[in-house]
Amino acid sequence: MEVNTDIFFSVGLAAVVVWRLRRFLDLPVRAPHLNRLINFFWVPGVVLYLFALLIQWKTDRLDELYIMFVLGMVVLVLVRVQEYRPARTLLLAVAPYVLYAIIELLSGALSSDFLREYRGLFSNSKGFAIIWLITFVLIARKQKKQLEIERVQREAEEKERREIAAQNSALERMVAERTASLTQQTEELQHALEELKTTQAQLIQAEKMASLGELTAGIAHEIQNPLNFVTNFSDVSAELVTELEEEQQRPDRDAGLEAELLADLRQNLQKITHHGQRAASIVRGMLEHSRASTGERQATDLNVLADEYLRLAYHGLRAKDKSFNATLNTHFDPDLRKISAVAQDLGRVLLNLFTNAFYAVQKRKEQGQPDYAPTVSIATRQLPDGDVEIRVRDNGTGIPEGVRQKIFQPFFTTKPTGEGTGLGLSLSYDIVTKAHGGTLEVESQEGQGTEFIITLPA
Repeated sequence: MEVNTDIFFSVGLAAVVVWRLRRFLDLPVRAPHLNRLINFFWVPGVVLYLFALLIQWKTDRLDELYIMFVLGMVVLVLVRVQEYRPARTLLLAVAPYVLYAIIELLSGALSSDFLREYRGLFSNSKGFAIIWLITFVLIARKQKKQLEIERVQREAEEKERREIAAQNSALERMVAERTASLTQQTEELQHALEELKTTQAQLIQAEKMASLGELTAGIAHEIQNPLNFVTNFSDVSAELVTELEEEQQRPDRDAGLEAELLADLRQNLQKITHHGQRAASIVRGMLEHSRASTGERQATDLNVLADEYLRLAYHGLRAKDKSFNATLNTHFDPDLRKISAVAQDLGRVLLNLFTNAFYAVQKRKEQGQPDYAPTVSIATRQLPDGDVEIRVRDNGTGIPEGVRQKIFQPFFTTKPTGEGTGLGLSLSYDIVTKAHGGTLEVESQEGQGTEFIITLPA
């Protein structure tokens, strides 16, 4: 008795199919239960073989029966995981071959003659089913590769999303920390600003007092001249009166001499009156400068204002340093029209510019350059558009390029500690630009000198 042993070849073939099916469909992940179940794919083949031995069943259909079982198992697995697109393609691939195998098995079991009679038809059908199977298997492989690419892309996108989410979380945390830090800094800056405003007010007051002190020193030196003239001419006039009285007591009075003495006395009295008025004018100017500015504009002669404050600034510096001398050049436009301005404020601007100019030439003189002559110039002119221009120039130390952009900033000063508050030019800039609608510019060459240019609307 012999039993068909081709079934064992079919079992081996089934092992290859099961192995490939597992890998292709990722059954351990997609269907763990089915993956464990198909481990027993060989059991039906062994059972069929033992059963055939037991009943002494001689047939060549034993392996075909086992193949039908394997195909059925494959179909079952594909149906269970049909949500996976390549599985649906494989299901479509094996459907014609399963149908062919069923028909062939049933035909052979019912009538061997029928199978032999239509063998050509069955062979063509089997060939078509195999071609169909191979074609759709290749399509399924292509789908699997495409899905794998999409899966990798999705994983990359998911990883990127997670990284972005982590970065966003980190950024939100950093923003929260930064916001808290900025809030604290804002509070600290607000407190510092309040302290700065207080300090600024104190420094502005100190700057005003310093300007007033310089002006007072200049006025004291300036007023000394007319007072000296008044004193000198008073003494001379007293001597003339004495000589006149003596001449009148003489028996032989000289009328010509008396007339000459009276003429000299009259001239002296005129000079006393002139210098007395000059002293009174200086005192009035000092009182006006010390009085708080009302901001009221009035017609102002800039030539007179510039000349007065130039001499006051010069004498103020000489009151502190008797050895200092400088050449004063004035170029006043005789046709300069009066402008509407706050004379006291513009006087403060000019006093500040003149003081800085004298300071610069004094510092350059201290450098010991041979043949150096300190010179400060003031020039006014009427511009074609009706505006008025004032130029204050010195041949002092000049302003470096890096400093030139900052000189109008509050509290910025190039002077040593204790010699400047950094508010003079800042206040001057505000007075010219904001209060009078003009411009204040600076041109300078380091080591050669500086020129400030004031432009005021008519």
